[in-house]
Amino acid sequence: MCPSFLSISYQIYYIVLPLKNPGNFPFYEFCQPLYNHIFKVKQKGKMDKEDKRRYFVVGSVYLEVVTPLFQQKLKEKYQGLNFRCLKDFLDKKDAIHILFHLRHRNAWCCTDKANCTNHGALPLNHHQWKQLYSENPGPGIHNCFCKYTAKSIKPVDLDLSLCGLILYNCCNLAQLDGKAVHILRRNKNDYLSHNTTCGITKDEYDPLMDELTTNILQLDKTKEDELIRIQKRPLDDSLCNKYMTTLLDIHEIFEKIDTKIELSTNQILNTVHINHAGLTAKIEEFMEKVVCQNCREKLDKKGIKDQPIHPYKLGQSIFQLHHQIDLTSEVDDDEWRESVTDIVMMDDGRLVICLPDQWRLLICNTDGSQVDSIDVQGIPWDVTAVNNSTVTVTLYDSDCIEMYDINNKLKLKSISPPGMSRYGDITTINNKLVVGGKDRLLIIDHQTGEVVQTIQTDSRPGRLHGSGDRIFYCNYYNNNNNNLYWYSYTDDRHHTLSLPSYPRSMTTLQDGSLYVGCRDGSVHVSSDCKQYKSVTTKELKKLKYAVMSYNSKQRKLVTIGDQRLIFKVFNEK
Repeated sequence: MCPSFLSISYQIYYIVLPLKNPGNFPFYEFCQPLYNHIFKVKQKGKMDKEDKRRYFVVGSVYLEVVTPLFQQKLKEKYQGLNFRCLKDFLDKKDAIHILFHLRHRNAWCCTDKANCTNHGALPLNHHQWKQLYSENPGPGIHNCFCKYTAKSIKPVDLDLSLCGLILYNCCNLAQLDGKAVHILRRNKNDYLSHNTTCGITKDEYDPLMDELTTNILQLDKTKEDELIRIQKRPLDDSLCNKYMTTLLDIHEIFEKIDTKIELSTNQILNTVHINHAGLTAKIEEFMEKVVCQNCREKLDKKGIKDQPIHPYKLGQSIFQLHHQIDLTSEVDDDEWRESVTDIVMMDDGRLVICLPDQWRLLICNTDGSQVDSIDVQGIPWDVTAVNNSTVTVTLYDSDCIEMYDINNKLKLKSISPPGMSRYGDITTINNKLVVGGKDRLLIIDHQTGEVVQTIQTDSRPGRLHGSGDRIFYCNYYNNNNNNLYWYSYTDDRHHTLSLPSYPRSMTTLQDGSLYVGCRDGSVHVSSDCKQYKSVTTKELKKLKYAVMSYNSKQRKLVTIGDQRLIFKVFNEK
């Protein structure tokens, strides 16, 4: 691939990604210089200052008066219909059906077909629809409103355009009120949403303000004094620039940019003979290197630098209990025997935990603080880290792997490798994913989703763990088989070590030795995997069927034992 094309691709990726996922970015500070560059906004000496002040006044009216007015009207409407919250109102059949067809063209619902409509234009954009609704778990026969459920949002979470769209289409407004909402939304789109010059001329301003005043007072006559006050305010350049980033319809703009980029990219790809999968793989590879470098810098700043490796004496007491995390308040444990099925510790110390009964991943620090979660469309069963911002998860009774960005709480992709076990574990080795199949291990390139290697085994492998050049596993079906198995890339062979009882969980320590959680207690296996001794740390010695995760950067071990909601965090001595 030509270097200049890669350079352009990376720049596009860096520009578009944070704007679509602004949660971890100082949004205004990041976007404003970009707007100036992309849209060539000229604000110094190139525009009449009064044009900018008029833009500032109109923008202030929309953000300080119209937006909260729309939000309040929407709340009054659904409360007047005896709905206790916006979610319940949006789940109402009439509302979801109307909004569904404002987003989806040529879709005919399995129920209420008589009221299905097919709009030429789709005023509800993709971002707005995703803000309102999530898809229900399980496959659907076709695209229908019955497949969606409203999210738990409040009117204050909605911007003017979306709030006005719901008011106008779903709330049975009186004729004059409906007309007022329509005009206010239309003028926002006409004068602000696509106005990248940050200016409004006097010829536009006077009739526009007259129309805004008339329609705002139609909805709320108490707003007159507030409108007069805003019209007299002087220009505040900083606030004006900030308002601009809010008023521009960024998601619609970037959907259009995406389309143009895709068309241009197709032409370039054909020229340099590479497909989209190849381009995506290259970009993801580059991003992973950047992420890893950023993580390395952050860890260094925190004083978590690579430390010299000292081999452990087999069976010595390595860890001491530091504290426990009790997740009883986070997990409802009245349905599932195993409320937590897997856990991984990231390089920055965060824990990512599978909660199958709640269909989500729990994320928290090793002290139990800053608890957050990611909803999963399925039952998360096993988890492994790809890098410090990305994890992959297997789903119970599914042959699908899902990849998540835990910083932005986004699903990045789904991978369905042929031959994957529907109840298998997952691990990583040499920057590749490893899953089990029927009498085989599947090595998967997570960037392309392709199975790049198949390793035959004598049995169905279960509870996987990758370390160095070895993939460890146990026999999935036979709980009386006490063997720990591993495949070694060094000699391209499978090896076996017989343990006192059935092995369930493995984690590698910083010297290459392993802790293995077995049915009758944990054992310490030497780095050459030729011998073992019982673990001597009091809290670990009798730990049965433990799920455990060690991180060499943190020098910490976290375990889940018989008390499935109690996590124990150990520090190295």
